[in-house]
Amino acid sequence: MSVHADCLIQAVRSTGLAVAISALSLAGCSSSDSGSSNTSGGTDSGSAGSNSALGGANSAGTSSVAGTSSGASSAGGSSSGTSGSSNGGASAGGTNGNAGAAGSTPGPVGPRFIGRFDMTNPKAPVAEWSGSAISLRFTGTSIGVTLSDGASDVFEVIIDGKQSVVPSLGGTTQYTLGTGLSNGPHDLLIYKRTEAFFGDMGFGGFDIDPSAYLPGDPVPTRRIELIGDSISAGYGDEGTNPCMFMPSTENQYLSYGPLAARAVDAELYTEAWSGIGMVSNSGGDTTNPTMPERYAKTLPVKDTADTWDFSKYVPDAVVINLGTNDFSKADPGMNFQTTYTSFVTMLRGHYPNARIYLAVGPMLGGSQYTQAKTYLNGVISTRAGAGDKNLALLEFGTQDPADGLGCDSHPSLKTHQKMADKLDAALKADLGW
Repeated sequence: MSVHADCLIQAVRSTGLAVAISALSLAGCSSSDSGSSNTSGGTDSGSAGSNSALGGANSAGTSSVAGTSSGASSAGGSSSGTSGSSNGGASAGGTNGNAGAAGSTPGPVGPRFIGRFDMTNPKAPVAEWSGSAISLRFTGTSIGVTLSDGASDVFEVIIDGKQSVVPSLGGTTQYTLGTGLSNGPHDLLIYKRTEAFFGDMGFGGFDIDPSAYLPGDPVPTRRIELIGDSISAGYGDEGTNPCMFMPSTENQYLSYGPLAARAVDAELYTEAWSGIGMVSNSGGDTTNPTMPERYAKTLPVKDTADTWDFSKYVPDAVVINLGTNDFSKADPGMNFQTTYTSFVTMLRGHYPNARIYLAVGPMLGGSQYTQAKTYLNGVISTRAGAGDKNLALLEFGTQDPADGLGCDSHPSLKTHQKMADKLDAALKADLGW
């Protein structure tokens, strides 16, 4: 059985992920929200299951991970810088150590925060969206961090280019990230590879003295924002179909957005949510928030009045990859095009000079793919009539089953790489990157 992401949230909150599936029927979730897809156009849902297939893309390196419960922040935990452009992150929210061939600004001394972080308490920043990350350049032979997080989150930890996986232990926990390191400078990235509804990432400080902080790598000046659904969240990309989705199979770090951004040395902010649509969510659901409602939130799960300050991060390119869920039950009609146009108009108000890409694919096929293109071209035409000609259609095409399928027939790692290549080609052609 597959379920809508908002149903999964309630189940996880009330029961914990281990028994979420059995609790879903009590939460009032509809089994009509299918998570499977075929090349003629399937749904793109936030489903849950018991199969925890985990691909082998993450290689163990010098970093080792352990966790102990802790109620206090680690030493040296105050954050430097603020959220947004003044503390932009490692290249594409990915690996550190890139000098930034396209031009860059010096990195700050101390932690820098990538993605939408709530900085209400600057000593304890909190993020929820996929791809949120914390980077640090430091000197020493070991490093640990205190995180307050959800019990179902999974983090990618990269030390000097070597990756390891950190499953969350929940609550406030001190994690040992690396030991036995050489006595010299090191680059660290902690990357939230799972979605907002699996938990937030609250930073409680590193366990080294701030005197060990070094100036960070140069911050890329190229910037991309990605707005999407489960495809952009990396849903099930480390699983092999047939498998039902688990947090361990979702790795946004290896999805097309971060892959493309790293290839062109760009910083990336992602707002992605499984099962979400422009006018209706997976299975035709209109009772839960759609992307136009969730998008403005710094923390999309927590019930706060905080909205994102768009002046903190102004991208050069915006990629919108929505529509698969809108088509999951039926053709959404002209309301889809009208709402999409309004959403793009809103974005243009925040980002007057950004190149905006309207993406289609890879989980739509046949007549649904064709109709989605028609609506997106209609958005582009309408905006051009208003004098905005800095939009383009980005066709990812329908995924090829021969490239493998992830959980619930979502894109495989190979398909994500193909999508990244197409996005890279568009960025290089249009922006000269």
